[in-house]
Formats: sequence, C-alpha cells, structure tokens
Amino acid sequence: MSWNKKKLETIIQFKNGKKRPNSSGTIPVYGGNGILGYTNESNYKDCIIVGRVGAYCGSVYYEPFECWISDNAIAGQPKNDTDISYAYYLLSSLQLNRRHIGTGQPLLTQSILNGIDCLIPDIETQKKISGFLGTIDQKIYLNEEVNKNLEEQAQSLYQSWFIDYEPFGGDRPSDWTDGTIDDLAKEIICGKTPSTKVPEYYGSDIPFITIPDMHGNTYAVTTDRYLSAYGAESQRKKMLPRNSICVSCIGTAGLVTLTAQESQTNQQINSIIPKEGYSPYYIYLLMQTLSVIINNLGQSGSTIVNLNKAQFGKIPVTIPSVATMKSFDEIAKPMFDAILSNQEENIKLAELRDSLLPRLMSGELDVSGIDL
Repeated sequence: MSWNKKKLETIIQFKNGKKRPNSSGTIPVYGGNGILGYTNESNYKDCIIVGRVGAYCGSVYYEPFECWISDNAIAGQPKNDTDISYAYYLLSSLQLNRRHIGTGQPLLTQSILNGIDCLIPDIETQKKISGFLGTIDQKIYLNEEVNKNLEEQAQSLYQSWFIDYEPFGGDRPSDWTDGTIDDLAKEIICGKTPSTKVPEYYGSDIPFITIPDMHGNTYAVTTDRYLSAYGAESQRKKMLPRNSICVSCIGTAGLVTLTAQESQTNQQINSIIPKEGYSPYYIYLLMQTLSVIINNLGQSGSTIVNLNKAQFGKIPVTIPSVATMKSFDEIAKPMFDAILSNQEENIKLAELRDSLLPRLMSGELDVSGIDL
C-alpha cells in the first residue's frame, strides 16, 4: 500500500457551475445547500458538488446520476486513477468551509481547491476506504427509507381511523367530540430563548429545539444548541417531557416534531403536552394535517407567519375517546419506537463515520486486511 503527496488538481477536475435553468423536470439542480429543485436539463453526471459561496460554502455532496450544478457551486470529477467515491470522502474530510476567502460573503475558488495538498493511496486502497465508509452511509440511507415508510404507514393509519372511520363502520363514533387544541393539551407551552448574555445558560445538558432541528425529523433527537442544566432551570416552566408535540408557528410554520427526551424550544415553537391518556401519536399526526390552517391563520396580511399561543390553542380539532386513542396507540407506538430507534442509530453511525474519516484519509488506519 503506497501513499503519495499530491495536489487536488492532479486527481480531481473542478469547474464552476452555471446559472440555474428555468425549465422544470426530474433532474436535480444542485447548489451549495443541496438540491434546489428539478429541471429537464443536465450539465454533469456522476460528480461531486462543492458549495462555492455564502453560508453553505465548502459543503460537499455526491450525485451518481445526471444533474445540473448551479453557479453557487463547483463541480468535481475524478482524473486518472481516482475512485469518485473516495474523492467525495476525501473532500468531505478537508473542512473546506474553513478554506474560503472573504468574511461577509465567504467564497471558495477553483484555485483554492486545486492547491490543497493531500496524501493519496493507490486505487485499490481508495476503493477499500470508500467501500468501508460507503457501507456506513448505506445503512444510514436504509434507516432513512425505513422511517419514510413507517411515517407513511402511520399517516395511512391516521387516515383510516380518524378521517375514513374504517374501524367504526365508516361513521364517526358518538363518544367523540368537537373541540380545540387546548382541549387536547394538559398544557401548551410557547418556548423562550434564555439570554445569550449569560453564557452559563448554554451547555450540553438539555436539547434546545429550533426550527432547523425540526426539518425532516419525526423526533428531535439532537439539536444545534443545548442548554446547561442551569439554563434550563432558569426557565423551568418551559420544560417539555418526552413525546411532547412541537409545532413551528412563526416563519416556517406547520413543521411538527416529537421530543425524544426532556427538552426546551425557542419562541417560534408552540408545544403540546398531551392530557393524561391522550395519544401523542394521534396529536402528532393531527398536527401534520393542520399545517395549511396554521399558515393561513398566522398570515395576518404579512408574508411572515406569526401564530401566537392563544390563536394556536383555539384551532378546531376532533377529540376521540380515550379508549379509541389507547387502541390507536397499541398499533402506532411500535412504529414510532422504530422511527426513534433508527434516528438514534443513524446519529451513532454518522459519528462513527465522521470519527473514522480523517484517520482513514491520512492512512492512520490500515485497510489492507479488509475484504469488502
């Protein structure tokens, strides 16, 4: 196994992307923050995408199929004896977000990329490294697909029980009532951000959920920021128990997430702590159906949605009987338990991959004995 010092330009060819086309279609359009939309045109196939400018400068993606690379990204394709998957993991390990020029508007150029020195192994070693890391990413992908299927099953179950009334002969049971979100809740809590002027309020003890943490996540398992126990205690009344339902009501309204453990949120989120015996899974799925209503109620002639706690609590909903919700939970709970387990496993897998990445790319870990 041999490793040689080379500049990136000798193994990867970089080119700036082009202005996004106006057409729509099925081919993904990549920018610095991932897929921006879809078109019927392509300018690359089987390539690496690197964020070029702005907040996502230095981000790295890989697209094995046809795609369009926009002008806020750089396309990279391997040269000579370079495995493209290895090239992707190599770029991911280089902390490109720290190599930009400019401060107000960070910029990553082809010249910067071309001049980076790296230790590069032979093609067989490259394939072993990328294959090993790829097995981890494939497991993460499979867990995500399983969770998508479980979410769809849960939504179909909700449709069957609470829209079509299939278990009840097609008619709404007489012991169900009409009410509001307030009637579902032991308490509705609007979050709050502790003063950032007190650094001791922040630490690693209590998840602090904000809107970015909610995107694409059934459970808020990890968050960008955490509170210290001291910070959480400073606003104890904002604490949410496990399986509270968080709903974004300001800005990007209508996102819904369950808490995986005791958590707090910022003021853009209203959270429902269910009444005793009330199903958190019913409430979670119900809230997903109300995103349009939440947006409409919060518009108030402005483009920024701002639905306050009182307005949120008055939204009309159906209140099934406690017996019905208990029966629903018996079917839904295993689905949500599996979703949470897969999310937690993916976090551990991503941490494993990220910890191994620099060691594999430096040759510190020997992969010669690995038989993929």
